[in-house]
Amino acid sequence: MRMKRTETSISPTCRRPHGALRHCRLILAGLAAAIGMLNTAGCSSDKGDKEPTVTVQVAAVEKTTIQHTITTQAILFPRQQAAIVPKISAPVQKFLVKRGSPVHEGELLAVLENRDLSAAAQDTGGSYKQAEAAYETTTAASLPEEIQKAEADAQQAKQALDAQEKVFESRQQLFDQGALPRKELDQSRVDITTARNQYAIAKKHLDSLMAIGKQQALKSAAGQLESAKGKYLGAQAQLSYSEIRSPIDGVVTDRPLYPGEMAAAGTPLLTVMDISSVIAKAHIPQDDAAALKVGDKGTMTVPGIDEPIEGKVSVVSPALDPNSTTVEVWLEAKNSKHALKPGTSVQLSLTAQTVKDALVVPASSVITTPDGATAVMLAGSDGRAHQKAVKLGIHNADDVQILEGVTATDKVVATGAYGLPDKTKIKIEAAEGPAEGSSQGSKEGSKAPSEGSSEK
Repeated sequence: MRMKRTETSISPTCRRPHGALRHCRLILAGLAAAIGMLNTAGCSSDKGDKEPTVTVQVAAVEKTTIQHTITTQAILFPRQQAAIVPKISAPVQKFLVKRGSPVHEGELLAVLENRDLSAAAQDTGGSYKQAEAAYETTTAASLPEEIQKAEADAQQAKQALDAQEKVFESRQQLFDQGALPRKELDQSRVDITTARNQYAIAKKHLDSLMAIGKQQALKSAAGQLESAKGKYLGAQAQLSYSEIRSPIDGVVTDRPLYPGEMAAAGTPLLTVMDISSVIAKAHIPQDDAAALKVGDKGTMTVPGIDEPIEGKVSVVSPALDPNSTTVEVWLEAKNSKHALKPGTSVQLSLTAQTVKDALVVPASSVITTPDGATAVMLAGSDGRAHQKAVKLGIHNADDVQILEGVTATDKVVATGAYGLPDKTKIKIEAAEGPAEGSSQGSKEGSKAPSEGSSEK
């Protein structure tokens, strides 16, 4: 039996391999487009049927007072401190105070061995008294007597000169009359010259004594007196160095030696601190320090003390610390009960700026847009969230001031604003507790149940 041969008809297009491939691709592309249109239509239909709603918590924009607070760590220091160093080396004779003793300025704290210094002071004191007596004698007795004698000598020489001149005149007349030999006239002339010279010498001595001698004698006596006085005061100073006194009011915080031990010059013998007030010294960044000034208020939180201690800024350094490029700031606080101990590490909260009637929102409600700007999401009356660009002012831990962008009647999304698209439908719910970092959120949360229940 012969089998019939069956022939299959093949189109010309399929006979060409490249044309068939392109034809198949066109068919597949059409199918994909159709499927995409169906999916798009289905999604659009679903979206139109049910728009997503985001649950958020809102807070009202409050008009209140806000403070710029700077928080930092600090170390407590005493208001004043004096490490008392002796100027001489000597054994400690006795201490009059101990650690913890309250002392006053000028109070005697300790005495060093000083018998040799006391003897030296007594010796120089005697020399000083002798110099005083010599000065008095010179100015009141010796010098006036010498001047008086010089005046008498000058007066006597003048009288002798006058007498010789009269004798010479008489002999000159007799010689002219031929009644006196020339020899006697010449002798009289010699006597006048001698008397004149003696008077000149006496007069010069008196003048010198009055002009120079008196002055130099007084200087000499005064110099001896000053020298003796200087030695006496030096000995007294050395003796006073053996008495250790407090330069300030305060409390004795250190006394390393005991009586009988050698106190070395230049080594602290006692330390006195004035802790009636303490100073917390902190280093803060330059930007924060620029907002501070002397007199600003602040508080310090001290370990072991429940309530913060209030104080005031007493120093804002005019220069940066070259090592840390920060600014040193001092906060001074009263310490009448001595509860604050120097050396303690404390936390400071410094109030740098206070603004009244500021528009304030929770810090958690502020978001950063992709372009780096700041914004908040306003809860609109249409039940949607609307993104609003804002300009920020003062920040603190919980709140932030809004300078531009909101009004006192607005409400902002306090929780759930991050990543929320503009004009998203929202549902407001009550917060279980205060919104994190926002006191305003807690207030708004107390009003939210009625709104949230309407949505439900």
